[in-house]
Amino acid sequence: MPRAGSDGSELYSIADLAKEFEISTRTIRFYETKELLSPERVGSTRVFRRRDRARLILILRGKRLGFSLREISEYLSLYEVDPTHNTQRSRLLELVDKRLDLLTQQMSD
Repeated sequence: MPRAGSDGSELYSIADLAKEFEISTRTIRFYETKELLSPERVGSTRVFRRRDRARLILILRGKRLGFSLREISEYLSLYEVDPTHNTQRSRLLELVDKRLDLLTQQMSD
């Protein structure tokens, strides 16, 4: 369950996110080591914001679609570069098309 930060923003613990998305805390820490998530620290406790939660949703969705962590990382980094998100959208469409081609090829094989 999210808590309110001092600025009124929603804060999540690692256990909150693990429970919500039915993944292990170890998985979340792994994504943190790969620099896909960057929680803040309060002492030794990880504090995730709404942005981290949104990134986790995109990471998990990308994994379900079969994207590599490198492709997911590239996609997430585009969000910071282009405020219109057009570059990010274009790259996602390119990746999805590539993935669909691969799946079609696998089905025919």
